Amino acid sequence: MGDNNLNRKPPRGLPMRGGVDFGFVFFLVMLAITGIFYLLNSKLTSLPEIPYSTFLSAVESGQVVELEITNDYLIEGVLESSGEGGRSFFKTVIPYTDEKLMPLLEAHGVRVSGLKKGPSFLDTLIDTLPLLLVMMLVFSLMMRQNAVANTKGLQFGKSRARIYNGGKKVTFADVAGQEEAKAELADIIDFLKNPKKYTAIGAKIPTGVLLVGNPGTGKTLLARAVAGEAGVSFLHISGSDFVEMCVGVGASRVRDLFEQGRRMAPAIIFIDEIDAVGRSRGAGLGGGHDEREQTLNQMLVEMDGFENKDGIIVLAATNRPDVLDPALLRPGRFDRQVTVALPDIKEREAILAVHAAKVPVDAAVDFGRIARATPGMSGAELSSLVNEAALFAAGKDREKVTEEDFELARDKLLMGVARESMVISDKEKRMTAYHEAGHALPYYYLEQASPLHKVSVIPRGRALGVTVGIPEEDSYSHTRTWLEDQLVILFGGYAAETLVYQDTTTGTQNDLHRATELARRMVCQWGMAQGVGAVAYNQEDEPVFMGRDLVRHKTYSEETARKIDAAVEEILGRAQKRCSDILSQHRDQLDSLAQALIERETLCDEEIRQLLGFKPRISGAESTDVPTI
Repeated sequence: MGDNNLNRKPPRGLPMRGGVDFGFVFFLVMLAITGIFYLLNSKLTSLPEIPYSTFLSAVESGQVVELEITNDYLIEGVLESSGEGGRSFFKTVIPYTDEKLMPLLEAHGVRVSGLKKGPSFLDTLIDTLPLLLVMMLVFSLMMRQNAVANTKGLQFGKSRARIYNGGKKVTFADVAGQEEAKAELADIIDFLKNPKKYTAIGAKIPTGVLLVGNPGTGKTLLARAVAGEAGVSFLHISGSDFVEMCVGVGASRVRDLFEQGRRMAPAIIFIDEIDAVGRSRGAGLGGGHDEREQTLNQMLVEMDGFENKDGIIVLAATNRPDVLDPALLRPGRFDRQVTVALPDIKEREAILAVHAAKVPVDAAVDFGRIARATPGMSGAELSSLVNEAALFAAGKDREKVTEEDFELARDKLLMGVARESMVISDKEKRMTAYHEAGHALPYYYLEQASPLHKVSVIPRGRALGVTVGIPEEDSYSHTRTWLEDQLVILFGGYAAETLVYQDTTTGTQNDLHRATELARRMVCQWGMAQGVGAVAYNQEDEPVFMGRDLVRHKTYSEETARKIDAAVEEILGRAQKRCSDILSQHRDQLDSLAQALIERETLCDEEIRQLLGFKPRISGAESTDVPTI
């Protein structure tokens, strides 16, 4: 990973990164010189000082031999010690005008000399040097602050792209699955390696490639793999990095980004989450000329304007292609869309193997079974699954990750963390057991329902219990019969509470909400209601202002709305009745299942079949469905 600013010299007044600040070093040197001057001055003026009265007594006793009077107030002289015959030096200060001093010195034969002098250069320097040092320090700090401010101002409109042109490269071998996406990107790689082969025949490689897919499917990883396979520079930037508070900064950064790409060509420019800057123009309350739209306009010009962009390919990633501006998606700009879909069962197994290669895994772990148990999971979620399993193994002081750890990790991701320490009364636990038993029992009497995997009355997340179904294989569409069976399962808790207690609890809130939403989709989006017909109606409760609309316009009459409501009620009522009939006809099994849940808390499909006398399920699928009830 490189930095686009590494080769730029710092402005004057700033130290080089990792270097030495010259101003700071100069300040330290001057401080040391000042200290030396003070030490020298203290040594030169280190004569012992005596009181003026003592000095007068020494003169009268004849001990003062000679002295020098400086500027009429400072006396420096020699005392003659009568006891040892030696001499000593002294100094004293005349505190007042003493007219008797000179006659006294003459009477005792003291040799007197005098001197009037101003302050020396050294004295002046010593006195003023501290002030000069403070002024120099303040001036240096001000210059440094101005240099930093100027640098930030100059860099404000520069691109913030991170450059990957060295270190460990990511290739397609590091991307498990996504074979179709890799095949579509193969010609991009070939063009970057052998551009003459395409230009000789007059072919033009797509200017931009838009990677579209759900979050966590590996769009960014695919883009880096393209750069690694092609062996070219890779500039990575997020769509939100373009837009700032100041007007014109985003457009300036777009220009600088493409200028960097031209200097490093052949290169790949990758814009992650491009919907942050590429939303449709004209949407919003601020008019059509805002900062984001200026940035988008500049990007449109850079991608297909008068400038020559040979050797530059723009990759972008988004999970909201429906809100992008149409000008971005036209031929000449992002003229190719690559769908990065959720992995299927074989791809999930490969992804698990890639992530599990980084942790010690027990030889008995079957990644094929885990892949069947994780339909609908993205690559990022599978990576999290492996990490959670490793955390469980480490918490139990295991040296290798076992099948049990993967099972616990999957349950945690799908159903939430088990709250085993939560205190629940016996009455509430019994009601929860009947609620979950009501969800679980219809699985064995519905032809289209996915097989049951596990039912538990251990609280997880915000739920007091969970019931999880299992699909036998990956499915990408569902029939009306399958959806109706799902509604029956959703009404299981409500029907069981009504049957056993002639009352219901607040635990049915999520079940009823999901059932109502599913039934309304069947009527309004999928044309599965005979009384309404095969017509798609918009949903008034859908979010607005997602890049296009400011308001939601109702496209049907009040009479049609009443028909929709009646059709939704009819579907829900029929599902509720079917569920109540199943539970009423098999009340003994409902009681047995609820009692077993109270005693054992968690039951799997095999245990429930043994308990209720069902035949064992003969199937290679032992996987977990997406919803929890």
